[in-house]
Amino acid sequence: MKIIDSHCHLDRVDLTAFGGSMESLLAHAKTLSVEGFLCVCIDLEHFEGVVSLARKYPQIYASVGVHPCELEGRDPSVEELLRLADEEDIIAIGETGLDYFHVEKAGADWQRERFRRHIQASNQSGKPMIIHTRNARADTIAIMREERAEKGVMHCFSEDWETAKAALDLGFYISFSGIITFKSAGDLREVAKKVPLDRILVETDAPYLTPVPYRGKANSPAYTYYTAEKLAEIRGESMETIAASTTNNFKTLFAL
Repeated sequence: MKIIDSHCHLDRVDLTAFGGSMESLLAHAKTLSVEGFLCVCIDLEHFEGVVSLARKYPQIYASVGVHPCELEGRDPSVEELLRLADEEDIIAIGETGLDYFHVEKAGADWQRERFRRHIQASNQSGKPMIIHTRNARADTIAIMREERAEKGVMHCFSEDWETAKAALDLGFYISFSGIITFKSAGDLREVAKKVPLDRILVETDAPYLTPVPYRGKANSPAYTYYTAEKLAEIRGESMETIAASTTNNFKTLFAL
């Protein structure tokens, strides 16, 4: 059985909590069958650290992009995104999207423009997008439609079925994180039951959003196991089925 963490920030994980090195972190993950990782970029100032991990470790892939909540640092053009994405280890554009939780919608024109540039870079490069959306579901889907976003994943999905269905209709995948293990996530678990098996990914978003049974402690990509385990329970499917399907889905989406 093999599980892939489709979204983590390995460059930001507290390694001291997991043996003190990247090697020990990856070895720990392997004990829980987690053997592939997409290390996601959120700002260009740390891009080199992200891509260097993918260059060093064959089981790690990387993305390039600027998170919608990043207010400082370089705001990339389409051309810069395409240039940075033009290497084998970079398999995705993002994380990008809209977030009206931290930024008021009325003052977020720059955020929407940044999102559009990332979509254009994704379409031109042929590399899938990693989309973050929070308190902005309608605008996120609307811009995806307007820019004719071609492929990608709605990461750390926590929205309603209507939003999931709209993304699925556009050809996107849905990725579930440790949020589905939280007691408060009953509505999200109902969404997880409905998403077609061939369009689901699993992730940790480590070092954030540690799942049960380690809620409140440091998060590790190893804990993708518990997200997959909860997904299997929710859907009434075997752990082996969830692991195999989400791994195949990851390879299909990112053309691996």
